[in-house]
Amino acid sequence: MKRMNFAALAFIAAATASPLAYAQDVAAGKSSFNKCIACHAVGENAKNKVGPELNGLNGRKSGSAAGYSYSEANKNSGLTWDEATFKDYIKDPKAKIPGTKMAFAGIKKETEINDLWAFLAQFDAEGKIKQ
Repeated sequence: MKRMNFAALAFIAAATASPLAYAQDVAAGKSSFNKCIACHAVGENAKNKVGPELNGLNGRKSGSAAGYSYSEANKNSGLTWDEATFKDYIKDPKAKIPGTKMAFAGIKKETEINDLWAFLAQFDAEGKIKQ
């Protein structure tokens, strides 16, 4: 009986654990980033390209990456990047920030969006993976 109770508790704990722990896959997010890599860079030697580098994205104000020439729309959007803002934005960038220079149709699949955020959010402002 004790074994059965322990097993039941373990199952309940696993089932109610944070869904983000299961919903986000950094490796899949890295693969998804291949859609972004022509315009954006991330990591220790990331530089601005057609789009800004994306290191330290979580908590960064829109339009603030050093050395990148942003549209007025991005600079004046008032957005601060966090998980919810990014996930809403990446579905349809032009709808979220009308006038943005970002020419990307967006990502519609929730799992891909979650994975991409998990990949990007792991980088600090210097491009190092957070421990």
